[in-house]
Amino acid sequence: MKAIERSFQEFVDAIYTANDEADLHKIAARLTHRLGFRWFAYLGLTQDASTLISSYPKSWTGRYFDLRYQQIDPVVRRARQQHELFSWGGGSPRAAGSRDQRRFFDEAMTFGISSGITVPVRGGFGRFAAFTLATDEPIAQAEQLLKKARDIVQLTGIYFHIHASARLGSPAVRRANAAVLTQREHQCLTWVTHGKTVADTAVLLDISPRTVVFHLENVRRKLGAVSMPQCVAMAMRRGLLT
Repeated sequence: MKAIERSFQEFVDAIYTANDEADLHKIAARLTHRLGFRWFAYLGLTQDASTLISSYPKSWTGRYFDLRYQQIDPVVRRARQQHELFSWGGGSPRAAGSRDQRRFFDEAMTFGISSGITVPVRGGFGRFAAFTLATDEPIAQAEQLLKKARDIVQLTGIYFHIHASARLGSPAVRRANAAVLTQREHQCLTWVTHGKTVADTAVLLDISPRTVVFHLENVRRKLGAVSMPQCVAMAMRRGLLT
């Protein structure tokens, strides 16, 4: 297994154990450094609020929100307009956009933020998120990583978004979501996420395979999923799996 693939698998394993923002920060920062980047940033935006988990300098992130830079950030604006991940840095972001946008990028560079890769993530009802790996090196470093591991970078952003959304919901929301599933349905779904087959799950829970299938079908129906992979993803987004 390549070093990048091994680091990504360790990230996936670790993020399933994350309990709070501090855990998410530590796990993302470790993968960021292993991929050769200096910082990461996860920005979640809704109509009412912004969520940031980031290893950027706090002096920069504080200024970013105080001056409402999320409204003019050229990288965020680009991420809103496209679905594919992209690299940014050097002359490209600075050459386009308004004077305020160019000034924003110049200011970011004074904090060392020179280039990076951003993964746009679309959510329902106007929700939007972006996961970014950034560096103080030229854009060539970001483009080199994309050539070697484009799919891994994309999946990293999606995994982080799913787990951040699930972990950072309010306690009231988590309790309401948990009430959707019965204890047995939750147990069956949890074992599926750990790669267990129906037969494996039946043995672990001391029930028949037919009963396992029954509970999983109930979960799929309750969540409105068309397949078990989609069912697992929806359960994670709603905080039903920890």
